[in-house]
Amino acid sequence: MALTPSKINTFTFLKLPSAWWSGVRLKAIDEKRAVTTVKHKWFNQNPFKSMFWAVQGMAAELSTGALVMNEIQKSGKKISMLVANNKATFTKKATGRIVFTCEEGHLIAEAIQKTIETGEGQTCWMKSVGVNEDGVEVSTFHFEWTVLLKK
Repeated sequence: MALTPSKINTFTFLKLPSAWWSGVRLKAIDEKRAVTTVKHKWFNQNPFKSMFWAVQGMAAELSTGALVMNEIQKSGKKISMLVANNKATFTKKATGRIVFTCEEGHLIAEAIQKTIETGEGQTCWMKSVGVNEDGVEVSTFHFEWTVLLKK
């Protein structure tokens, strides 16, 4: 059974409450792409009246992590997942609703297939781009995911 935004958002509420209370929500997911949103509000802002960078990071990470979770579930195998590294670039103040999109599901699918075939851990860099309501890019995050077949 494929993951849905509702299932992931329930998971976020139960297992990642700081992301849920900050307003991070998964809006769409398929094999190639995942979309998350978060709205700038008083409780997730920084002293400069824009969204705190870590809140943006939670939304960006969820857009990549949901794709990882989806591929693991599709594989039917027990596979661990962990972020090993991340990088971020901020290009504009994040205000209003920010939409993060990751379109690199194919990369994690390849990494998971390779870890199943070889039994060796694999790494995969995935990118998520955040844009504001005007379609202007506000930040870009890169996450290095590690996947390993559990024994």
